[in-house]
Amino acid sequence: MPRAELADFLRTRRARLTPADVGVPSGQRRRTPGLRRDEVARLAHMSVDYYTRLEQARGPRPSARVLDTLAEALHLSLAERTHLFRLAGAAPAPPAEPVRRVRPHVAAMLHRVPGTAALVTDATYNAVAWNPLAEALLEGLRDEPNLARRHFLRLGPAESPETEAFGPIAAARLRAASARYPDDEPLSRLLSELFARSAEFRGLWDTHPVHAPGNRRKVLTHSELGRLRVNCDVLPMDEDDQQLVLVTADPGSPTAEVFARLGERHGS
Repeated sequence: MPRAELADFLRTRRARLTPADVGVPSGQRRRTPGLRRDEVARLAHMSVDYYTRLEQARGPRPSARVLDTLAEALHLSLAERTHLFRLAGAAPAPPAEPVRRVRPHVAAMLHRVPGTAALVTDATYNAVAWNPLAEALLEGLRDEPNLARRHFLRLGPAESPETEAFGPIAAARLRAASARYPDDEPLSRLLSELFARSAEFRGLWDTHPVHAPGNRRKVLTHSELGRLRVNCDVLPMDEDDQQLVLVTADPGSPTAEVFARLGERHGS
């Protein structure tokens, strides 16, 4: 029974993906929805015959390494990855690195929230998706997408002293990420740079800060737009260890008028 359940899970997840979801050419018209077996096998770096036997409940019990490659190829969430391991009778090892891609439906949703600067950050505070209003508000986001680096190295719009400090929040999240992903090279490089270049970061790290996502009111100083009073709501997306950040303005406020003009300019 477990092998049959594993096979059914693989077939179901394969059918839900499109070529665009995984970055492969769609080619000619398909007779059935979803990816083909050969496409999943190629993404998972295994033979088509081996993957086919897994889907037909005829293959040997896959190793943890094989399960990891399958989870990556099928774009499984953390919860789905854990379920895959359990179906295969294996103990799920912690993921080696943060999820650095955004689910297609989440990326599309960012563009359906009018009057809102919306972005998604991964566990290391990299902005991995955003809408046009967020790009206009957070100057230079394409050049430097890491929000922690922007703050500690003073690379983004300045925050007013009356704003709840972002530093402890960022340090808390990075410290938690370092515990979950101790072998992640990009995170190690980021932490090394912040330790070397930011006295604020070094001081905060030693305090072992703890912070949960929530709501903040911020005052940003934009180089062209001036002072902007905004609300910042952070919603955790636990399956991928990511956060959805929604930046809005109070209705009828000067900042709301600025957001409306930016929205018209950028078609959002």
